[in-house]
Amino acid sequence: MNRSHNRSTDSLRDVSLQWDFQPGAAASLLIRMGGTHVLCGVSVEEKVPSFLKDSGRGWITAEYGMLPCATNSRYRREIGGRSGRTYEIQRLIGRSLRMMVDLKRIGERTLRVDCDVLNADGGTRTASITGGALALRLCLQRLVEQGKLEEMPGLLPVAAISVGIVEGEACLDLDYTEDSSAEVDANFVMSGDGRWIEIQSTAEGKPFSPEAFLSMTHLAEKGIKELFKLWV
Repeated sequence: MNRSHNRSTDSLRDVSLQWDFQPGAAASLLIRMGGTHVLCGVSVEEKVPSFLKDSGRGWITAEYGMLPCATNSRYRREIGGRSGRTYEIQRLIGRSLRMMVDLKRIGERTLRVDCDVLNADGGTRTASITGGALALRLCLQRLVEQGKLEEMPGLLPVAAISVGIVEGEACLDLDYTEDSSAEVDANFVMSGDGRWIEIQSTAEGKPFSPEAFLSMTHLAEKGIKELFKLWV
């Protein structure tokens, strides 16, 4: 099959990072994965949600949004309240990022990761997780430099990628055209020690076989291991 960027079925799109894209954030980066560009900015709040008050634990949460002109047709701003899809995506991002660190090690503070999609060409939620995790690491490093944390807590790298079945073949890192025509669409989130954090997989036309799922899983593992090189 012919793929965008002349890729093979097991290839990622080109990935690049632009650090400190937002100087006003505690840490930020712009992650580009092909035509998908997501700005990930971290804010630090010296308080935690009420259910964690006096617990000695911190909190990591995420918000996700898409700019109106991120897609070919204008994406309507969610002014009156976020859609169910948006809530589902930001909960996924937050759950994934909380796997990175023991929350007792960050003190009673909230690290809020804002993921804003500037350009959407497939894989926006997985790019948000990969970029958000890297921005979060930089934020923690700076908290140590500022004396707000005594030492750098141990971190478990986190990254994510999309995989799908397109024209009967398992393909890594789907762009929008592939995603919109895929027979199966899946998102995989993995930790740096090779364990799965979350897998979302949906059949669009007909059920898929265990063999197809294993094929997608192997591709996801390969792609995410390549993304972990960004942590070096």
